[in-house]
Amino acid sequence: MTTRARLTVYSALATALAMLGLTPLLRPAGWIIPAGGLILVAALVGAGLRRLTVARPLIVLAQLFAVLYLALFGAIHQSFVVGVLPGSGSVQAFTSLLQSAGNDIGQYAIPAPATPGLRFLLILAVAVVAVAVDALAVSYRQAAPAGLPLLALYSVGTGLAGSDDGATWLWFLATGAGYLMLLFAEGRDRLSRWGRVFRGAGAAESSGGLPTGGHQIGVVALVCALLLPVLAPNWDLSLVNGGFGDSGSGSGGNISALSPVVSLADALRRPSNQQLIRYHGTDPALATAYLRITALDEFNGQEWKPGTQKDEAVPNPLPRPEGLAGDVASRTFDTQISVSPDLSTSWLPAPYPINQVRPPGDWRYEPAVGSLIGDHGQQATGLNYTVSSLSIDPTADQLRAAPPAPKSITDSYLGLPANLPSQVKDIALQVTSGKDTAYDKAVALQDWFSTTGGFTYSTSVPSDTGPAAILKFLQDKKGFCVHFASSMAAMARTLGIPARVAVGFAPGQDLGNGDYVVTSNDYHAWPELYFSGAGWLRFEPTPSRGVAPDYTGAQAAPSSSAGPDQPSATAGDPGATPSADACPAAARKQGACEQPDQGQHSAAPAPLAATPTGSGLPPQLLGLIAAGAVVLLLLLWPMVWRARLRRARLGGGRRRPGGPGGGLTEAQVLAAWQELVDSAWDLGIPPDEAYSPRHTGERISEAGGLDDSARAAVGRVALATERVLYAREAEPPAPLGPDVREVRAGLLASAARRRRLRALLLPPSTARVGWQLADRLLALRLRGRAAATRAAARLGRRG
Repeated sequence: MTTRARLTVYSALATALAMLGLTPLLRPAGWIIPAGGLILVAALVGAGLRRLTVARPLIVLAQLFAVLYLALFGAIHQSFVVGVLPGSGSVQAFTSLLQSAGNDIGQYAIPAPATPGLRFLLILAVAVVAVAVDALAVSYRQAAPAGLPLLALYSVGTGLAGSDDGATWLWFLATGAGYLMLLFAEGRDRLSRWGRVFRGAGAAESSGGLPTGGHQIGVVALVCALLLPVLAPNWDLSLVNGGFGDSGSGSGGNISALSPVVSLADALRRPSNQQLIRYHGTDPALATAYLRITALDEFNGQEWKPGTQKDEAVPNPLPRPEGLAGDVASRTFDTQISVSPDLSTSWLPAPYPINQVRPPGDWRYEPAVGSLIGDHGQQATGLNYTVSSLSIDPTADQLRAAPPAPKSITDSYLGLPANLPSQVKDIALQVTSGKDTAYDKAVALQDWFSTTGGFTYSTSVPSDTGPAAILKFLQDKKGFCVHFASSMAAMARTLGIPARVAVGFAPGQDLGNGDYVVTSNDYHAWPELYFSGAGWLRFEPTPSRGVAPDYTGAQAAPSSSAGPDQPSATAGDPGATPSADACPAAARKQGACEQPDQGQHSAAPAPLAATPTGSGLPPQLLGLIAAGAVVLLLLLWPMVWRARLRRARLGGGRRRPGGPGGGLTEAQVLAAWQELVDSAWDLGIPPDEAYSPRHTGERISEAGGLDDSARAAVGRVALATERVLYAREAEPPAPLGPDVREVRAGLLASAARRRRLRALLLPPSTARVGWQLADRLLALRLRGRAAATRAAARLGRRG
């Protein structure tokens, strides 16, 4: 195998090893097979065109064209003409693919399902990095900068996966090993083109074995990077913090959120149903109580999300719920809550509205939504606390007679994006036709979604909550809790009813004796509507999920059998269930209904964690600083190695003990000459073994534009080298360190700033690291062959 072919192979291998860091992002990880195929295609196209001596820019363009065509063929080949050529429909298919990928990025958690859009993005990203690495390392013969795209590939994967991925150290080790192999291959390639530069018998000795210094620095950096997370405190260094279950040790895998609403499919793909919360209480209200996390009150034209909330110290007790009048029946009840280590959320789960709570840790109160949020990275994970909540029981007549909401509420909770389709309001008006009060309209919307509208609960629908997704949901009539809650809230706003979307958990399973358990199958979202005198009230539009509240009256109770307008479960869709719930509301409140199978529950993980507001550096920043220091050390080791090698060769400005009479030994003379040649090499004058030392000195003087003094210094070093190499006996020369330093100073003075910077940070002479490693491997190989030959000879004599 030629050195260039070896370099091509190592470039592809380095990209493949770095690609492994992306495997935690999608499940299943079958996308790595086509991605690996594109790495191979990029390498083969580059190798073939280089063999034909095609111009380097054209090689890169051809590689990009090849991988882009194959990536598109794998993703949208159905739109190709005759199955092989992109046609007019390919542009639309490509646009739709990118749009779906963008939606998936905003909605799915890590690991996300391998949707076509996400698969295409990852495969194409790997292919582009493969082309970049091959172009830099092989076409342009610059292996060191090729580490930057490799670092980007590794950083994206491990950064998004966060600390939950236990194999992060393995991905780092694989990427680092691939990069080191690439540098070694480049060293071999440089050696094949330039040859050794006057490496006398004592050269290695004179350098103090320092070519291994680069390896030592690299190994130390790798070891520090691997051991730092083990030795450091238990930091949460994930890029996304605060999603439902974004940390923990549950065997079923944890659930994290990249946005306030995560698709149900993400939760359903979890291998097991995790127990997340246990709670206890004796009040009958617990049988139908939802554990609320927070509310999504901003509808920005793309999604429902938490608005910017003001927070304050947690009062004791908390303020009376906004809008609750004294004539509406209410009572307090206590709940003892125990949060599992498998649930990580920055909001405190509790029945809403909270009356009084003192959880351990550092918490803040958000009065606008009535939630408690952790401060300074505080999480609810593993906490035990008692919360006092209000059970609000307005009558239907009270809600019908409710006066209009105050301006402070309508200004904040009636806003609608300009891109909301007009059909949404038209449908809301049709559903509520003949209803005069806001309460009757709200109940009509709830009944239409849960019972009479012909909606089907399905887990296979993407979890978008934007205006277009709402209209599609209303037309297709298939979705899960996020769609039902966001659509009802949006339709309520079109009717002038203040609304928002709450996220949390549906009532848990009743274990008896006042004990309840909430699992990952109980994730839920529901709308909250505002009525003056009662405040924010929960509604339940999702069929066969949760419990419709008593104040919605008999209208909200699902019928015992499906009517003609209510479709049955869709064949072939295991996550689909009929719109009507076969279990009466009363039985559901007592927990007597059969629990739906896993895969039929909705999930709306908690919003992102709030940014810590306290003073001092957060652990995440400290972890990033430490990781940055490790990366910086890896990038600076060539400069450190080169400076140390120069100091060892020239003695650091001190007079080194030499031969008789205080002169230099032969090894020291050759080391000084090698330093002079390497200094010129670093500044753009590569070595050429065909020249003698004297001619090499003249070449360096001319190419480097040296003045007379520096030229004389070059001549003295070259003369001393020729005497060592060719003379039978020669007097030990005077120290050559000052002469070499003078030559190097002259070369630096005449070099351009960019070349000086490269000589400092990425000196080409670091290829000697690869040379020495190659020498050692060759020596080991020769010793092994010699030992095998001797062993075979002995066996032959015995035979």
